Amino acid sequence: MNLFCTKKPLLVLLFIAVLWVPTQTNAQEIAIARIKYSGGGDWYNDPSSLNNLLSFAASSFPTTLSLNYRDVDLGDSDLYLYPFAFLTGHGGLSYNKSELDNLRDYLDYGGFLYIDDDYGLDESVRKMAKDLFPDEALVVLPFDHAIYKAPFNFSAGLPKIHEHNGLPPKGLGIFRNGRLVLFYSYESNLADGWADPEVHKDPQSIRELALKMGTNILLYAINGE
Repeated sequence: MNLFCTKKPLLVLLFIAVLWVPTQTNAQEIAIARIKYSGGGDWYNDPSSLNNLLSFAASSFPTTLSLNYRDVDLGDSDLYLYPFAFLTGHGGLSYNKSELDNLRDYLDYGGFLYIDDDYGLDESVRKMAKDLFPDEALVVLPFDHAIYKAPFNFSAGLPKIHEHNGLPPKGLGIFRNGRLVLFYSYESNLADGWADPEVHKDPQSIRELALKMGTNILLYAINGE
């Protein structure tokens, strides 16, 4: 039985408990979610990406991260069980009102969504951002934002992993009451750099940049910065 579907205040307690896990001894592992969505985009692409990111983060820093992620539907209340959710793919992204409401509540009650455009999602992502929070702008994060500072320093912002349209990469976000709840990487494609080496044949130096920046995003989210 999912105990976190009954009353929303319980969600607040859940996220407080989850965000304190790294400081506890013998605490349970923190799992993260990959978002399943409709609309034609391949949400399931590069299945090795998240596993490799989790392994890299766990080998680089002491964490209680699970090395496995869960696939969760956009409208599923189980989303509230995960402090960090990841969404990627090519092509379209669609959602109904119930799914949008579920995601909005998840973010407002402590969740964090990272979206990586794997080329083709940009129009859908910007529409979803507007539908989620009509009164909040999707803004470019300055290079001195904390997400670029620790544990790895990216003084020039997001690294360029794949060319796509040859545009400079941008890290954009939505803030709610001063908290970054959504981070979106555009023209960077970090997740391709996390994939097994033979998938995209990226040089090791590029893969390392992608994994380091991904670790920044992941730890920023789960540590409740």
